[in-house]
Amino acid sequence: MNKKTFLGIMLVVLVPVLLYLVMKEVSKDAIEMPRHYIFDSVATREEKGKLVTDTVWHQLPEFNLTNQLGQQVGWKDLEGKIVVANFFFTRCPTICPQLTKNVKLLQDNIKSSQKIGSREPDFIHFLSFSVDSERDSVHNLKRWADRFQVNPENWWLLTGPKKEIYDLSINDMKLGLVDGQGIDTSFFHTDYLVLIDRNRNIRGYYHGLDTTAVAKLSRDIIYLYLEKDPKRKSAFAGKFELLAVTALLTIAGLFLLFYVLKRNKQ
Repeated sequence: MNKKTFLGIMLVVLVPVLLYLVMKEVSKDAIEMPRHYIFDSVATREEKGKLVTDTVWHQLPEFNLTNQLGQQVGWKDLEGKIVVANFFFTRCPTICPQLTKNVKLLQDNIKSSQKIGSREPDFIHFLSFSVDSERDSVHNLKRWADRFQVNPENWWLLTGPKKEIYDLSINDMKLGLVDGQGIDTSFFHTDYLVLIDRNRNIRGYYHGLDTTAVAKLSRDIIYLYLEKDPKRKSAFAGKFELLAVTALLTIAGLFLLFYVLKRNKQ
């Protein structure tokens, strides 16, 4: 093995490994993934002499509600999707119209985002739960949807049993609901937008009337889209460091072999 061959092997093997390690460190600092909220339990166990914490994050329960098209829908129809949820009612004259407009802008921006590479993304879905189910019939939801040009393909306005919707908001999403700001105190709603990942875990709360918060939500949706599903691990998951060490040992072995052969020739 001559010197040029050896250097060629080093470039082919070592450079990709170094690039991977550098990019891995850079990506840790460059992207701050949306954190998890609300856990059901935390358990500590010992693994290889170290304490490891296992957290079971709260998974939002199944629901069965009616959308603006009169269809019965639930989480089962949203499998594998990232969801943005909010609460409103069609008679609301205060925060709800502007909140819906901001969600519409968010929907349009993600739709045309070059980062995603698709003008009709199928990974994101919007849910607007009515807190006035007695008055918000399918007809009224459809009228509200038409007013704000809501695309039913990835945005549902939902109505159904009031207890089910309020339980989802207060008990599962832990939203601190406020009253109708003096307009109608018999209905409770909030301007929060809730980001929910593919596993139905809450990953963020954002004030829907704050354009800065909505912009952050838009970025966090992209990050969740890029996030690897922990339930679907790659064949190389957790093995890149081992591959890197193996490559370096291989190079060291080749160097030693090259040195021995050179000594023998002399």
